[in-house]
Amino acid sequence: MKSFGKYIAKHLVSFALFLALLFLVNTVSFGWTFYNIIIKDYGSNSPQNMLAEIASEASLGGLSSSAAQQLRHHQIWALFLNQSGQCVWSVDAPAQLVKSYTVQDVAVFAKGYLADYPVFVWNTTDGLLVLGYPKNSYTKLTSNYFSIHAIQTLPLYFSGMLAVDLLLLFLLYTLSKRKILQNTSPIITGVEALSNGKPVSLVVRGELSEVAESVNQASQLLSKQNEARANWISGVSHDIRTPLSMIMGYAGRILESAPPSSPLQEQATIIQSQSIKIKELVQDLNLVSQLEYEMQPLHRQPVRLSKLLRSNVAELFNAGLPELYSISVSVAPASEAAVLDCDPRLISRAISNLVQNSINHNPQGCAIELSLACSKSSLALTVADDGVGLSAKKLADLKKHDHYLNSTDEKLNLRHGLGLLLIHQIVEVHGGNLQIISAENQGFTAILTFQKQSVDSNQLYT
Repeated sequence: MKSFGKYIAKHLVSFALFLALLFLVNTVSFGWTFYNIIIKDYGSNSPQNMLAEIASEASLGGLSSSAAQQLRHHQIWALFLNQSGQCVWSVDAPAQLVKSYTVQDVAVFAKGYLADYPVFVWNTTDGLLVLGYPKNSYTKLTSNYFSIHAIQTLPLYFSGMLAVDLLLLFLLYTLSKRKILQNTSPIITGVEALSNGKPVSLVVRGELSEVAESVNQASQLLSKQNEARANWISGVSHDIRTPLSMIMGYAGRILESAPPSSPLQEQATIIQSQSIKIKELVQDLNLVSQLEYEMQPLHRQPVRLSKLLRSNVAELFNAGLPELYSISVSVAPASEAAVLDCDPRLISRAISNLVQNSINHNPQGCAIELSLACSKSSLALTVADDGVGLSAKKLADLKKHDHYLNSTDEKLNLRHGLGLLLIHQIVEVHGGNLQIISAENQGFTAILTFQKQSVDSNQLYT
């Protein structure tokens, strides 16, 4: 995790350096932009310099042609007033201007505007030079003057810089996010797979290689533990078989030799039935473990599900179904030829467990229906009964505790058997989904949904 901290710190430092660089670029850009504006307003072409230059070539007799050409180049008009306030000559002056001005008039426009034109005046020995600039080119204050263009440019400049900064920050965010996700996505995916008990082997180079190696080590350790657990369960299951077979054998002998309807015969019957339950429980536990840790090989082949359903029902009847129970098969016409690429032994086990589950939880009897339906993309195999069903609490508890190691209460009693857990594992290894629908006194329904597949009908399981 130390390397992960360094990785994050590196990106934070890079981001801070980028912000500092961006601030420096903004400062330089701002300075350069307004330096040019100031040069224009106070440099060689500023109104004050222009006044001094034109005044040097102006007199009562007129203005030199070069000076007049310079004024026109900068779109400036000019007036020259004598000591009496009369206009002696002008260059491109607006037509609405008068030809004579009083001292009061001069005092007013010298501070600001003449006919809405910003004007600048220069006092010479012969008279008063007045230069007029285009409207809305300058704003004049009592103590100073400013370019209207500069004032108008200021908010546009800041808005533009803000937009550029935001764009650069967004690009930096996008690139950083892409790079971080590119480096961390394999690790995150590996951790998620690890949390689901899947083996992980990451190949990540660079700063996060140590983190990836830690995940790989955790995966190897978890795989060894899972393998040891599965082997232990398998070993215990194997060790139980011999004494369990002996118990069942002796129970059978006692049952045969005991007088009919005697307490001894009743006790032997109980021992035999409970032994059968223990045997089935051990088998289920072993198979669940093997499926969970991928130690159970799948023998896949194309299977016509309608035929498989009917075969299972026939076996149930042949085994002797109690009279309290009835079983029926319903296959939609479109599903009659539906084929699934699966392990037929495991799918049959799932169906048998569901039927047995209905029998075990409904001692008063019930009607059980096996049905098959299909759509364009999926196959739905349903086992339903009209028995006692489950309460809302039991149904929620069943969905919450989906692992046999989490399926016991504080007294280590099973909340539910391994049957449904085994079915869940069988459906999962076939890429399907198990849905349970039930309500108290409204029956129990289990729907096994599988993706529809294209298979060769010549290889169908028989």
